[in-house]
Amino acid sequence: MNESSLKKHLSKLNLGGLRYFDSIGSTNDEALAWAAGGAKDFSLVAADEQTHGRGRLDRKWLTPKGSALAVSLILRPAAPMRPHLSRTVGLAALSIADACLKLGLSPRIKWPNDVLLNGKKVAGILVESVWSGEDVDSLVVGMGLNVRKVSVPPAEGLQLPATSLEQELGKDPPARESILRDILSAFLSWRERIGTDELIAAWEEKLAFRGEQVQVLAGGDAPVTGVLDGLESDGSLRLRDSHDKSIIVRFGDVSLRPAA
Repeated sequence: MNESSLKKHLSKLNLGGLRYFDSIGSTNDEALAWAAGGAKDFSLVAADEQTHGRGRLDRKWLTPKGSALAVSLILRPAAPMRPHLSRTVGLAALSIADACLKLGLSPRIKWPNDVLLNGKKVAGILVESVWSGEDVDSLVVGMGLNVRKVSVPPAEGLQLPATSLEQELGKDPPARESILRDILSAFLSWRERIGTDELIAAWEEKLAFRGEQVQVLAGGDAPVTGVLDGLESDGSLRLRDSHDKSIIVRFGDVSLRPAA
């Protein structure tokens, strides 16, 4: 993957701008600085290697050279999108899931920000905001996708088993530029529908562990246990407790695992 091949594959997507790096610390950090400096909507930062990438809760997300997708997309929300910014992580997850579906795979979305294949993590999402006073000026949507098996980190220390497209396909995956084009094309399509019930329904349909007993850990609070029921309209998670009452879990420092 290089800048010229990226430009060729993404030429029909009308990017606001493109910054490509052979190696970078964090695509999100670069995108946040670019957004603060006036980057246009739908500008993209991409790297062949990422040495200090991060996920939620400052977890490390490394991208070995030539092995994975490490990209950050800058969004400048127009008025129709602004009431629905909390759905952005679902929008990104659906876009990655659609690209996996196109490859014949069966992705599931582990709320709020992971994409799974056969119960193993293949992709993660980190959405960060650039503020102007009390308003969100722009969003940075970081997406990491394990493409080659060498991108999968050692099992030791992982909270969830990981996998790659190569392992799940059982053969060489398509070029990363092609996969990225499919993700961004799906992103544009879902973005137009971010305020619709259709997006929530599609997100809900792909939820991992739906109908199963799960445990949600939020910060230092006591774990919340219940049956994973679905999503609220803002993308919050809805559980049902042992008394069939709804429990709503908002976005935050949440870890979700199937209950033992």
